[in-house]
Amino acid sequence: METNIAGVIDHTLLKPDATEEDIDQLVQEALHYEFAAVCVHPYWVAYCYEQLKTSAVRVCTVIGFPLGANCTETKVFEAKQAIENGATEIDMVINIGALKDEDNAFVEQDIAEIVNTAKNKASVKVIIETSLLTEEEKMRACQLAKQAQADFVKTSTGFSDGGATVKDVTFMRQVVGTSLGVKASGGIRTLADLQAMLDAGASRIGASSGVAIMEALNDV
Repeated sequence: METNIAGVIDHTLLKPDATEEDIDQLVQEALHYEFAAVCVHPYWVAYCYEQLKTSAVRVCTVIGFPLGANCTETKVFEAKQAIENGATEIDMVINIGALKDEDNAFVEQDIAEIVNTAKNKASVKVIIETSLLTEEEKMRACQLAKQAQADFVKTSTGFSDGGATVKDVTFMRQVVGTSLGVKASGGIRTLADLQAMLDAGASRIGASSGVAIMEALNDV
């Protein structure tokens, strides 16, 4: 495998009962394997930043998570605070109900407000929650994220009905072309899962099983 596998993994811990000890372990694993980022709740951003600021591992956090139905102003406040605390990657959840209502202007503006808040400070990944969407809605969500000048579209929160699928990643890559990244997240637990997502067009992987994946890679 020519791809730097560790370098495409966002090492993720978003369980609500994660403790400081759990976060410390996440950080140490990320440093050891040189993952792209740790992905944690906003509460842990400053803590992770202090431990990672001299490394190449970035701090990613989630905004409007996991439902996406927060007011835009709340998402903007969350993003601004996270960036001030050291986050350089923002994974935001779209307003799924507004998308289904075909309120495209609102959905695009909701994303654009976060993009503008993060401009020149953090990349923005837009979680569209594919398991809740029709094909047409997935296409529209990707197009709106692209129009709002986000950096990535992302499949899932991992907290809904389903996670990433090869079919969805392939479709999302077709819609956004090469101008945006595609992050596959949710249910990616093995090296084979990860490789299938990369082959489908993913450029970043969100996984809580990064260590198991790296151990499997070392056995290859």
